[in-house]
Amino acid sequence: MRRYRNGKIVATLGPASSSKKVIEDLFQKGADVFRLNFSHGAHEDHEKNLHTLREIEKKYNHPIAVIADLQGPKLRIGKFENGSITLQRGETFQLDLNANPGDLSRVAFPHPDFYKVIQEGAELLLNDGKCRVRVENVFVDRLITTVLEGGELSDRKGVNIPKISLPISPLTEKDRVDLEFALSLGVDFVALSFVQKPSDVEEARTLINGRAALIAKIEKPLALEHIEDIVEVSDGIMVARGDLGVEMPPETVPVAQKKIVQLCRREGKPVIVATQMLESMITHSAPTRAEASDVATAIYDGADAVMLSAESAQGNFPVESVAIMDRIIKSVEGDDYYQQLLKAHRQPTIKTPEGAIAEAARQAAETIDAAAIVAYSRTGHTTQRVSRKRPEVPIVGLTPCQQVARKMVLSWGVHSVQTEELDDIMLMDQVASKVVCKEGFACNNARIVVTAGVPLYKPGATNMLRIVEVREEK
Repeated sequence: MRRYRNGKIVATLGPASSSKKVIEDLFQKGADVFRLNFSHGAHEDHEKNLHTLREIEKKYNHPIAVIADLQGPKLRIGKFENGSITLQRGETFQLDLNANPGDLSRVAFPHPDFYKVIQEGAELLLNDGKCRVRVENVFVDRLITTVLEGGELSDRKGVNIPKISLPISPLTEKDRVDLEFALSLGVDFVALSFVQKPSDVEEARTLINGRAALIAKIEKPLALEHIEDIVEVSDGIMVARGDLGVEMPPETVPVAQKKIVQLCRREGKPVIVATQMLESMITHSAPTRAEASDVATAIYDGADAVMLSAESAQGNFPVESVAIMDRIIKSVEGDDYYQQLLKAHRQPTIKTPEGAIAEAARQAAETIDAAAIVAYSRTGHTTQRVSRKRPEVPIVGLTPCQQVARKMVLSWGVHSVQTEELDDIMLMDQVASKVVCKEGFACNNARIVVTAGVPLYKPGATNMLRIVEVREEK
């Protein structure tokens, strides 16, 4: 299952992709990582899908990474007497703690903590920003607002409050239940919604306790004010542009995306560009040219992965969405300009022994036209450091740990393989040669660059680089 590309594809599973055949087709067409969206679906659905993925993983003998994406706190209004109303610009509209059904003058907003932090003059966005109101008066049990942008408003629509640090944890009681369930299934990553500051990530990391890697979703503008610290305490980042775009002017989202991708590349953390990438393929069999360009831009920027949401979860063409995304990535990576960009934006070497080995591996591989860089690692950090250098040759990550093999799948350019535990350094060359031949990266007499730590698999001890001539077993 070698992928002839470096960028990875994340596919969300849902009603349109819940059968074994469709999930296997998604994998065959190029999905590397699968997302279980806990905003939708029952636990039984997610458990069934994960078991299907593990069966496919075993069938193809290739690691598959799984992300459990937590819903996070959702601010919502209550219900209306007739299901919906139409707000008119200039009208007065009240949000309050009254649980009775709403009408043209008011609706429930059952979040008492927010009445303490909302100030007069604040703007609230309703229904994903389609309606906008300004707070005129604040009381302990109600907000009096003026409608700035009207439109239809129906039951249980979301409320966004830009520019205000909200006094809530990113983990609701539902999230805590979902988190424990997902970890019991053995997911590889947990994606945390509603991150505003580094302490939000630390709270989730304490609960996860090493059982999975942690991805911080950047969907609140306030997170951008702490982005460097958030990246530092996270194992990866997801740029959730759909939610981010609700509270930010649309022209600022592409700038934020580029800055986040470059920061993650600098820090060597995997970054996923997500939401609305091939949105039209929910109902159409081909994307728009603008959508294809959007995917291509993320790859040109050097993102580790691009993600499909509703396109693969509930659209009419889930498999076709993965297939076209695969083709777009391959097309970009075959462009000479892409290679020029990688070289121009190659990250400076981290001044540690491990960083020096990663840079030396890249240089050696490109100098001798190696077939691949083979990185032995117990934690995946060695492989991630090599990936950070964006070498021109494939990276084959070898580890004896199944969970690490799955996590390495998300990183740019890494072909992950679980191998036997080695206790003899002299076997390294032999195993590396066997793997690159079997996986289709090299043939007899080709040369590979091998990195590892001595003692073998000791975390943080990457200190060895070897150039090996491949010898195929007869």
